[in-house]
Amino acid sequence: MTITITSHNDTNIAISFNGQFSSKMLDAVRSVPNRTYNPEQKIWLIPDNQQSADTLLRNLYETDEFNISNAESDNSVQKPQFPNENTVNKSTPSHQNNHTHELQKLKEILITRHYSPRTIENYLFWAKFFLRTYKDTLFLGQNQINEFLTNLAVKQNMSASTQNQALAALLFFFRFVRNEDTKNFANVIHAKNKKRAPVVLSKEEVHTILSRLEESKQLAAEILYGTGMRLNELLCLRILDIDFDRNEITIRYGKGGKDRRVMLPKSLVPKLKAHIADVKAIHEKDLADGWGKVLLPSNVANRSPDSAKEFRWQWLFPQKNRWKNRKTGEEGRHHMDESILQKAVKNAVREAGIVKNASCHTFRHSFATHLLENGYDIRTVQELLGHSDVRTTMIYTHVLNKGAKEVQSPLDELCGNE
Repeated sequence: MTITITSHNDTNIAISFNGQFSSKMLDAVRSVPNRTYNPEQKIWLIPDNQQSADTLLRNLYETDEFNISNAESDNSVQKPQFPNENTVNKSTPSHQNNHTHELQKLKEILITRHYSPRTIENYLFWAKFFLRTYKDTLFLGQNQINEFLTNLAVKQNMSASTQNQALAALLFFFRFVRNEDTKNFANVIHAKNKKRAPVVLSKEEVHTILSRLEESKQLAAEILYGTGMRLNELLCLRILDIDFDRNEITIRYGKGGKDRRVMLPKSLVPKLKAHIADVKAIHEKDLADGWGKVLLPSNVANRSPDSAKEFRWQWLFPQKNRWKNRKTGEEGRHHMDESILQKAVKNAVREAGIVKNASCHTFRHSFATHLLENGYDIRTVQELLGHSDVRTTMIYTHVLNKGAKEVQSPLDELCGNE
């Protein structure tokens, strides 16, 4: 493999790769300030000055993959000699290995920046999907991102929100993994989200659906409607998050990594205490069988790993059966899978004869709308829902049964005079 460094014009130095090379070498070029890539000529351009040239050569040297033997000290850097292609191929990873290296780096950065597990999973999915779409993955940029997003919209009929999620993942990947300047992506395609009114159930419909659920699924759905929390927030609740003395529930690591408190519906206190007693019996049985550990938040696990067996850290809605690691034989319980509650609610909606496209999240919409109908101010509802911007909460004012002045339709007035 050969790396060629030549004078490109009066302001730039050109760097080109001939043969297979590793991501370390590419990162060495990407780390030079104000560098750009010319996809037509397949060359990298860096400013033609001593500082940029020195930075490039130092970065290349620090990869430990070759020896620089012929670099000039002036502003014109002429073709440094590197090992031949056969020598480099023995130690240089393939493009697939480059993918693995970059995806691992992406994961580490996301974890370091304390992104949620779900966001990490989504970003890794889109980065992997994008890299597998193109054969030459080392020279990707804005054009390929736009082409990828267009394919999602046109050929795969992805929604605007899904396209924007993919875009966010790819921009994060290029910025923090490939060290690309955000100015290079000024013209990427942003899908326009359509504003749709949320599906809202009447109080009678909510009651009908809840009455068709059983046991822990009914209690879970009642908490969703009674507090307005998201499904994932509900399933991640632990025993210690329930405060009967203060009649409140603490939601930890909600959307955006924010904690908040919501009310504990008084009507659920007896049922919730009985449920917690059942969970305790399950936990004691797990302990007797030699298990009983639960996955802890990273900060708690590092500080107090023995807490994994404490009852207060157990999930409020644990799995029915223990999972088992076939290699180690270890067993444990995670929280209830979201698909179980989603399926139960869908079946209840169908059995109730309700034709609205209702789901678990519909309870959250109904909670907010019913509070506003009952006269609670929008700031209170915003805080309970955990919205950062009150404009997000404002959408529920458009689905109220009546406005602030109980506006009457002119048609009703006309019919009333007949």
